[in-house]
Amino acid sequence: MALKHLKGKTAIITGANSGIGLEAMKAFINEGARVIMAVRNEEKAQAAKDSILARQSEAKIDIMHLDLADLSSVHAFADQVKAKLQTLDLLINNAGVMTPPYSKTKDGFEMQFGGNHLGHFALTGLLLPLLTKTEGSRVVSLSSLAHKGASIDFDNLDGSKGYKAMKFYGQSKLANLLFAQELDKRLKQHGLPTISLACHPGISATNLFKFGKSDAPGWLKTLMHRILQPPVMGALPTVYAAINPDLKGGEYIGPDGKGQRKGYPAIDKPHAAANNKAVSSKLWDVSEQLTGVKFPFSTPQ
Repeated sequence: MALKHLKGKTAIITGANSGIGLEAMKAFINEGARVIMAVRNEEKAQAAKDSILARQSEAKIDIMHLDLADLSSVHAFADQVKAKLQTLDLLINNAGVMTPPYSKTKDGFEMQFGGNHLGHFALTGLLLPLLTKTEGSRVVSLSSLAHKGASIDFDNLDGSKGYKAMKFYGQSKLANLLFAQELDKRLKQHGLPTISLACHPGISATNLFKFGKSDAPGWLKTLMHRILQPPVMGALPTVYAAINPDLKGGEYIGPDGKGQRKGYPAIDKPHAAANNKAVSSKLWDVSEQLTGVKFPFSTPQ
């Protein structure tokens, strides 16, 4: 793929200490970027940073604490970034949780919708001033194949009327995709230089899947590694969305193999669930209300 020149550019990656986030970080560093690891577990991030520096001593890596399930942490992180940076080239909304038992964020949101979507929504809004004054900047939000057939249940966003872990995961990943598309529309409407894209990793063997645990049967590990592609491949759609110069904004990138489960990155077609303009607009409004973070955009016509 053609690469956008990244030397001297700055990228923020949420959840950069493992899996797809870590592999994307390695790719960006190889292209000369400075990367800020936005993570909850700073000890784990330091271990990842040390491992990279052992091979690439010139790598520019910063570690900053961010808990997407706590809006006060999101605000504190954004304030620190704005005090440190004048511009921002890439924001990779990567971090996520998958199918936990019913639980809530510090602000009372259902954990998956709150952490996967609302935390990233707020983070993007707070960092938008840096992004929009940076020519060629991009926001990349990770969705999932799980968005297919999902829906946004506005009457039960907090799960108080019933909770099914996988259903709520699908809802959060549909929200990520709707947000990415809606953000790009609004950026274009206002003539701003930032573009927004979405991507998904297919089915990748990351920490979201627990099959690699040491106590898992050998046959299960073997089966899962046949089905799942490694994180380095799962990260390719993220890298493609972030640095391919031919993308215009609004695209959805995923693996090109059968069922979009594995393969090399290509433009994918979102499920029909992601094409409802009324749901997309309502999700935006509800997200602003819940997070208290207002974007400087009117509703697109």
